[in-house]
Amino acid sequence: MYEEVSISVEQASDAKVLIISVAAKLAGMHPQTLRQYDRLGLVQPGRAGGGGRRYSERDVALLREVQKLSQEEGVNLAGIKRIIGLENLVSELQEHVARLEAQLDAAYQRIAELETMATYPGRDLVRRQSPSTALVVWRPRRSGER
Repeated sequence: MYEEVSISVEQASDAKVLIISVAAKLAGMHPQTLRQYDRLGLVQPGRAGGGGRRYSERDVALLREVQKLSQEEGVNLAGIKRIIGLENLVSELQEHVARLEAQLDAAYQRIAELETMATYPGRDLVRRQSPSTALVVWRPRRSGER
């Protein structure tokens, strides 16, 4: 009945160009199911000038994942919405960590550059005072002194 089409979520386009009938056919669903998923917030299609829904390849891949979780794994729609939300959060956090790691690498590189330009390479960037050369005389305590 429906032609099998494989779309990878990682490689899918974000361009919202597919009308609902095409997206439904690619996802192997009825258009009314897509409308219901939109109302539930499982997928957020774009809107055309006249108000019609427009789906991206990524949306179609997500719809297929929703269908798989629902039919094969037995997860209800509320659970699927929670899973999608958590997966989105994980992706955002991974991107944030990657940005922080890049900033940290840049900071380490800058420190290395500054150390090579320092008057005394290999030492701390902040100059320390020279150690004291003062002579300290030690005298033993006399009995009775505290």
